[in-house]
Amino acid sequence: TSNAFNVGWLLDLFGQYRRAQESAGASLDAAYATANVQRLTLISAVTSAYIDVRYYQERLEIARQNLGSRRETLSLTKLQLDAGAASRLDVVQSEGLVNSTLAQMPALETNFRRAAHRIATLLGMPADSLVMELQRGARQPVARTIPRTGIPADLIRNRPDIRVAERQLAAAVADIGVAEAQLYPSITLSGSITPSFTKISNGASGTSNGWGFGPSITLPILDGGRLRAGVDIQKSVAREQYLAWKATVLNAVEEVENALTALNRDQQTVSAYRRTVSSYQEALSLATASYRDGASSLLDVLDAQRNVSDAQSQLATAIQQAAQDYVALSVALGGGYAVGQTATSKGGPTIAAAVAAKRM
Repeated sequence: TSNAFNVGWLLDLFGQYRRAQESAGASLDAAYATANVQRLTLISAVTSAYIDVRYYQERLEIARQNLGSRRETLSLTKLQLDAGAASRLDVVQSEGLVNSTLAQMPALETNFRRAAHRIATLLGMPADSLVMELQRGARQPVARTIPRTGIPADLIRNRPDIRVAERQLAAAVADIGVAEAQLYPSITLSGSITPSFTKISNGASGTSNGWGFGPSITLPILDGGRLRAGVDIQKSVAREQYLAWKATVLNAVEEVENALTALNRDQQTVSAYRRTVSSYQEALSLATASYRDGASSLLDVLDAQRNVSDAQSQLATAIQQAAQDYVALSVALGGGYAVGQTATSKGGPTIAAAVAAKRM
């Protein structure tokens, strides 16, 4: 009887398997970065819905405050009607403004619940319990002050979609090396050991060992055309990945610039509306006091109330937009993902890969 043990070792003289390992590692990094893209999309959607929740709650609170103010005006007008200082027209106008405010509230409540249900869906939570939690109320999220200086390039490179494009480009460039290595001979060192056991007829036994060792060479003579075409194909794939990477980077820069511009304008708008609300509230106080003294008409009070209500609603909308644009800026900058946070790479030669692909 005999058993054979065979061992083979392929000499990676031209880097075929080393480049294949690089390609596999880069592809794995791209897969992890793709997961981060989806994770960032989810975070952005939840944050956006939360901003909407607090916005509609703020609008509801504004409506309730205005409703109370308009009911007080209606009560005062009825008293003045009884005293002969107001007309029935004044009472009807006050009632119309109260009913107009009441008519706005159901739609705001519906939009609040829709935004809350959206959060529940994204988080996989029961909607009822989340709505109850959100109904406790909180102030509208306010965008932070942003720096007026430029954005460092590394912040843009934090974007998971750019990481995906970088690692896909690195994998494509490594695949060129794999294809080029196949143009050259491959050398395999192989050996075998064959121990045998022999039993002689008289009951004696003996053993003998055989072994062999030698190299084998594979020459790609007949497949040269096919292999060279394979190299050209991989170079074309790398060029395509380079263009995709470049387009992703340019799109990221555009998104950052747009978000910065929008956020700067939002802050100016919010500041202007805060001043507007303050002015109209003072005008309302003066108009109400003057109306109580009989020095002005009810129309002045109603106009002042409408101005305050409109300005408060516009301020809430401006704050909402600023918060949404701040989220857009955070997403455009990658949402806090650090450069090099991948499964296998150590911040690999992604830019070098881009340059290499461009020069092909």
